[in-house]
Amino acid sequence: MNEVQKSPFLGLWFLGVTLILLLALLPNGYFLDIAIRMAINAIIIIMLNLLIGFAGQISLGHAAFFGIGAYSSAILPAHFGWPSALALVFGALFSGVLALILARLIFRFKGHYLAMVTLGLGIIVSVILTNETAWTGGPDGMAVQDLDLLGHKLPGDRSWLGLTGFLLILCVWGTINLMESPFGRALRALHGSETAAAAAGVDLARYKMAVFALSAVPTSIMGSLTAHYVGFVTPNLAGFTHSIEMLTMVVLGGMASIYGSVLGAVLLTALPQLLATLDGWETVALGAILVITMIFLPKGIVPTLTVYLGKHSR
Repeated sequence: MNEVQKSPFLGLWFLGVTLILLLALLPNGYFLDIAIRMAINAIIIIMLNLLIGFAGQISLGHAAFFGIGAYSSAILPAHFGWPSALALVFGALFSGVLALILARLIFRFKGHYLAMVTLGLGIIVSVILTNETAWTGGPDGMAVQDLDLLGHKLPGDRSWLGLTGFLLILCVWGTINLMESPFGRALRALHGSETAAAAAGVDLARYKMAVFALSAVPTSIMGSLTAHYVGFVTPNLAGFTHSIEMLTMVVLGGMASIYGSVLGAVLLTALPQLLATLDGWETVALGAILVITMIFLPKGIVPTLTVYLGKHSR
């Protein structure tokens, strides 16, 4: 029995209470900033885990969709005068259509074609953003206008935390329900055995295309929100390193674990800040922590602890 079936909405109450406490108790903008980035990353990792953990499809360039969303919200208002909300929607739709086109081309074949194609996509998007200086500002990046929602701008960090926290709770709730639907069961069957899933009547290409697009659209939206929140974008947002960071969050928290996705995003957003005092050794310390975690918690933190606690509660 998986975590969703055992306690479907307990984690939602926990997230809701945590958000309220953060809004009330966080003392300054620094901690609010970390909490906002945690919420944004958690949404991305939940959707990426749908693709990797639940459907068993590897993406090595998912940051490309993040970069598309971020630069859509930067370029369209700056160069064409688009409203920021419309630019966000365009970036999400463009990412979804691009994901569907790529998926339609590659999912006719067997093997890890998705990993290779997404790796190439990430490289292409990063190179374009770096070289098209007139539109993107090149390696130095470009400024982004404030987010305007129906004529209203978010007044401060607490408003941003309220927005991203609400979106995170909505994402967790929606994903829980999705994984208990026929679509979610088809994804788990697809991950377990493509041959058996096909024999049971699952349209492999259709579900692979759907989950790939489903993971791309929210990633693009979070890219747009990040661009407006930070107020500046650079090509690194779509780079290979960012894609690997996303993949690491999925693996660390736990494959096929919704709450593991949240935990992985929280830990890998906070750890670099906590290790910053090590004066140049923070990357080594972070790498050591990840290696030790993978040795002793090979399935990720949440799935491993769930099994361990389940055995010792009997």
